[in-house]
Amino acid sequence: MSGEQPVVDLRSDTVTRPSAAMRRAMAEAEVGDDVYGDDPTVNALEAEVAELLGYQAGLFTATGSLANQLALRLLVKPGEELVCDRIAHVVRAEMGAAATFSGITTRTWEAAAGRLDPETVAGVITPNAGWHQVSTTAIAVENTHNFGGGTVQPLEAVRAVQRLAREHGLGVHLDGARLWNAHVASGVPLLELAAGFDTVSVCLSKGLGAPVGSVLVSSAERIAEARTWRKRYGGAMRQVGILAAAGRYALRHNIERLADDHDRAARLAAALGLKPERVETNIVVLQVPDAPAVGLAAREQGVIVSVIGPKLIRLVTHLDIDDDDLDRAIGVLTPLLAS
Repeated sequence: MSGEQPVVDLRSDTVTRPSAAMRRAMAEAEVGDDVYGDDPTVNALEAEVAELLGYQAGLFTATGSLANQLALRLLVKPGEELVCDRIAHVVRAEMGAAATFSGITTRTWEAAAGRLDPETVAGVITPNAGWHQVSTTAIAVENTHNFGGGTVQPLEAVRAVQRLAREHGLGVHLDGARLWNAHVASGVPLLELAAGFDTVSVCLSKGLGAPVGSVLVSSAERIAEARTWRKRYGGAMRQVGILAAAGRYALRHNIERLADDHDRAARLAAALGLKPERVETNIVVLQVPDAPAVGLAAREQGVIVSVIGPKLIRLVTHLDIDDDDLDRAIGVLTPLLAS
């Protein structure tokens, strides 16, 4: 690895470090004991996110996985079925938590670039399957889609899936970890993107630059139940306002600047030979003959990428990547991909 130049880390938008201003906000946060509901800063964050997305209440969690798993616990009973696409984060990257903690079974559908297709979803669900088969009770939608390459879900497809769910009495969860990116890329208001779901999770440490945290929003009744399950899972914290202050700062200062990340991702993709229309937000997924070899060679030259499959690498732009970093990454990766 290069000894003098700083590392260019494109593994994820979760690798960012809090800015000096965000650290000040954290240090000055008013705190209390959140297990007793007494932390004013986290209470304010939960209320702000709930209002921003059009729901009654919110719940702060340490991770996006915990927010997702709490939502699934609310919507799917043990032995019932969740359906989602094959590369959705809830089944690909949460370590089998739905089965381990909640006894949830899953079935999946194929989705090119993670893009939602209502007809495909309709062909997978099996509500009220009777005594001999597993009944579907919820559908999970991811927007933007991580392993799909930052895909923004078409709003009309989302609405069609929501109607399908209502027709069959199914719950619908939105994994909106990067919903902020979908909002900035599409211009669709957050209220519209989040509308019509039973539960929605959003992340504060992906793209927005907070060091920790997600928020789950839903009805007041569901969030009260989720709060109980968070405690049961060991996820309740005490003076959490220190972390919540970072999330509040991120919401005020770091949403609109996501457009810069999107622009850099498009430039990176074009330089590496990917069609620009394949990159909608801040994630670039490339198919290569030997992903581990490319990842190792890039790391030796000071550029870190994610190897997400034998032949797939992922590059993610974020607020700690500037134009000079991007040029350096292009200079390192271009010959590696050509060889």
